[in-house]
Amino acid sequence: MRALVVYESQWGNTEKVARAIAAELGSTMEVEVVDSDAAPASVDGFDLVMVGGPTHAFSMTRPNTREDAVRQHDAPRLPTHGIREWLNELASAPGVKAATFDTRANAPRVPGSAARAAKQELKSLGFEIVVKQRSFRVHGYGGPLVDGELERAAEWAREVAAALRTGSAVTD
Repeated sequence: MRALVVYESQWGNTEKVARAIAAELGSTMEVEVVDSDAAPASVDGFDLVMVGGPTHAFSMTRPNTREDAVRQHDAPRLPTHGIREWLNELASAPGVKAATFDTRANAPRVPGSAARAAKQELKSLGFEIVVKQRSFRVHGYGGPLVDGELERAAEWAREVAAALRTGSAVTD
């Protein structure tokens, strides 16, 4: 099996989560991890696609929310092509398995989820969602990750791998 993990990250927290997920999945399959700025235009040849990004303004980032993060919160990186843009350009992929994750501030807690929005986009493209989306917490806007989150990411990756083995899928 081959997996593609696509992430968007401004402070490096989502990238750390993506790499923890990929490391765990790598024990049972071939895994490619890419930043959304370098993500492939097609997922042909991949059995599993995992997509993650930070939650901004209750959903996936937009160019203006990424710029605001740089201006207001000193984000060190400004992706030009976030997961929203990547998903908008992606061709349909009926039957390809998928899962989504996000990072979000531990406090203040705000509603919304980039992972939930990404999941809906993937479903509209025909992907089969194998597990419920997962959020990973960071301190404030820029992090670091809350203690234990990388371990939770590895545990979630094991859940994804188990769902692939059993052929289960999320119906929500």
